[in-house]
Amino acid sequence: MGPIRTPVDMANQGHLELISRVGLSWRELRRAATTTLMREHIFGTGDGALEPGQMDTLDLLVQQPSWRMGDLAEKLRVDPSTATRAVQRLVNMGLAERLSGKVDGRVVQVTVTEDGRKRHNLVSSRRLEMMKVIFENFTDDQRTDLANLLEKLVVSIDSALKELST
Repeated sequence: MGPIRTPVDMANQGHLELISRVGLSWRELRRAATTTLMREHIFGTGDGALEPGQMDTLDLLVQQPSWRMGDLAEKLRVDPSTATRAVQRLVNMGLAERLSGKVDGRVVQVTVTEDGRKRHNLVSSRRLEMMKVIFENFTDDQRTDLANLLEKLVVSIDSALKELST
């Protein structure tokens, strides 16, 4: 079951203004999340710094003992070649390793290394620290509302993508 659908009237100036505000906020969130200062604070600096996509991959790798490349790409919502590049960067950094499948040697399994777990813990603590500081600008009720609305936004985006791709 998809999200509850409430019609949007594109002739309604109020609806258009809200759509514009959300679109602008979305853009600014994306930009803020990728600013140099934010990336350096959370992911580190220099040759060992992670990119957001690499951290997304690492986030998944720590969740289970190993991943098939295709499953990892699907969970990341990216093309398999994009997932392969992200994994290769992690392998080059010593944070992940590729293994041949136990049943079928042609199947590539990916697993996190001990260094990968350590890096994940470090970055996760930095990310949590950043979210704590951000959350201090909201009341408890606003925090709950924000979490609920963002979760609903993600579900609605998935639903819209399915609807528009058929």
